[in-house]
Amino acid sequence: MTGQPIPVIIDCDTGVDDALALLFAVRHPGLDVRAVTCVAGNTDVDGVVRNTLTVLEQAGAPGIPVARGAERPLIEPVRVARHVHGADGMGDLGLPAPTRKPVDVDAVALLRREILASPRPVTLVPTAPLTNIALLLRTHPEVVGNIERIVFMGGAVTAGNATAVAEFNVWHDPEAAAILLTAGVPTTMYGLDVFRRVTVPAADVARLRASPEPRLRMAGALLAHRDPASSGDPTPSGGLGDAGAVCAVVDPDGLTTEPLPVEVALAPGPTRGQTVVDRRPRPGESEVHHGPRDQPLVDVALGVDAERYARLWLRVVEGA
Repeated sequence: MTGQPIPVIIDCDTGVDDALALLFAVRHPGLDVRAVTCVAGNTDVDGVVRNTLTVLEQAGAPGIPVARGAERPLIEPVRVARHVHGADGMGDLGLPAPTRKPVDVDAVALLRREILASPRPVTLVPTAPLTNIALLLRTHPEVVGNIERIVFMGGAVTAGNATAVAEFNVWHDPEAAAILLTAGVPTTMYGLDVFRRVTVPAADVARLRASPEPRLRMAGALLAHRDPASSGDPTPSGGLGDAGAVCAVVDPDGLTTEPLPVEVALAPGPTRGQTVVDRRPRPGESEVHHGPRDQPLVDVALGVDAERYARLWLRVVEGA
């Protein structure tokens, strides 16, 4: 990558794979991580703040401001994913408590400050429920003028994971996702269709776990983390998950996207939280009889060069 680093802000719910995303982002020379904001999701928001500060400290990151954000979705109660990410939200690795502290402003205030202060438009990378981003866009719409793009991990074209059709981050706060998609900002949806494909091979995971460097051992342990109900392989391959969205910021050519109409299903019932992606080649009977729907176009990720992103992540995190 040439030229100036891309100014980014990561909004996360750290989280095993959010941690992998942070490790990559703070070490990539092409990224200027201006702030990290925290939201409830994989665990409660105070746990997210703790985990985020721990990862940044273990990574030897500079003094990046970290702020506490929303402790629950706009409408729904908080529904954490400790069954996936462990009781502490980050794999129960027993990492030392961080000495770093969050800043004394909330996430929305920090987002506004850093976006407006940036000399170049900022790329937002939400890897979490979108509550903080929705609150920002509704409270401070003036920030839109200095946002280059939003690359968010969320949604799915095909199957979900929180429900049959809904991905966790969007399902956790569907109204927030709907606000983001209608904000008028260029947006890339890095959904489950590509999220699941990018994995680090077992041999690389084992090498990281055996490293004398605490940062790399942490990376290996995070990659190896599995739900105890399904673990058993002593050296499993490790899914990069959210980290792939950050890879897409620095290496967009590794991602195949298509601009498609996307809306979020908000009605109660089995489809709530679904990202409805319209891949039809022509209008259907609904449009013929009732007119076209005003849906935003989103760059939806449909394919990914999984090996390319895995190699990129390893090269950056290991410093090679």
